[in-house]
Parts: sequence; structure tokens; C-alpha cells
Amino acid sequence: MEVRPADLSDIEPIQAIYAHHVRTGLASFETEPPDSAELSRRYAQITEAGFPYLVAVNAGSVIGYAYASLFRTRAAYRFTVEDSVYVAPGFQGRGAGRMLLTELIRRCTAQGLCQMLAVIGDSDNLASIALHRACGFEDVGIMTRIGRKFDRWVDVVIMQRALSAEEPRQR
Repeated sequence: MEVRPADLSDIEPIQAIYAHHVRTGLASFETEPPDSAELSRRYAQITEAGFPYLVAVNAGSVIGYAYASLFRTRAAYRFTVEDSVYVAPGFQGRGAGRMLLTELIRRCTAQGLCQMLAVIGDSDNLASIALHRACGFEDVGIMTRIGRKFDRWVDVVIMQRALSAEEPRQR
């Protein structure tokens, strides 16, 4: 298994992974999976802004992906990113998520970013919460009943990790 930067040729497997999570889980609050064209647009927006977008590859196949994006668009937030990590069914719990998040943290730190936030759908998403804790994230809070999906109310767990204690570079 290896982690490398994603490119446009990875959008189809990324779309398949994300569509599975949209249809079956609460990690994403989207209710309909976006198509490959929309994910290509999102990929371009993230990478053109200079943020890392990574894939985990096993035996030549994309089995997971992760990216960082601005937490909020206002200028004062420019040193804070939100992470997103998704792993294909059948590969969860095998280390791909941790490899992706570890490399994402490393790259964001190298870029001079200061804080990374995890905005985790569903307070019962124990795997994602454990992954983030293992990578140095701390609990910040829970927003209760903030979304509705699959005919139930869903919480959002906020976790945070400092990337650097140094003064941020200009961004």
C-alpha cells in the first residue's frame, strides 16, 4: 500500500468510494452522490488552492483518498484546514486511513498551516474518531442533531490538531 498525490485519472475510483459512503453512511451529509464531473470540479478547486489531495493505492487500485480544504472561506481562517478521509469498503481497518491522514498532516504542516479540524458526521462514527485520536486530534465538541439523514438526526463531532507551534507563513 502506498500514498501518493491524486490526479484526475483517480476521480472515477474516488467517486465510487464516496458514492458508497454517501449512500450507506453518515460520514457525509450529502444525500445523493455527486458524479465524476462534480468531483473533478471539487478536486480542481482544492488543488488549485494549493491544498493536498491524496490517494491510497493497493495493487494498482485506489482504495482510499484524503484531502485538506479551507475550514471556512474568510481570510482570517486561511491557516486552518478541514480534513476529509474516505476508505473503500473492504479496506477499512487495514491502515489506509491512518496512512492517508498521517501524510495529509505532514504535507499541511510543511505548507505552514497551523490547525487541522476534523468535522466528523455521526457521534457513533467510532472508527473515524479513533483514527483522528491516533493521529493526535483532540475532542473539541459535539454539535447535536445538526443534520438529518436516513430518517434520523445526526450529530457532528469536532476534533482539532495543531500542525505547528511556529508563527504561520504568509498565505
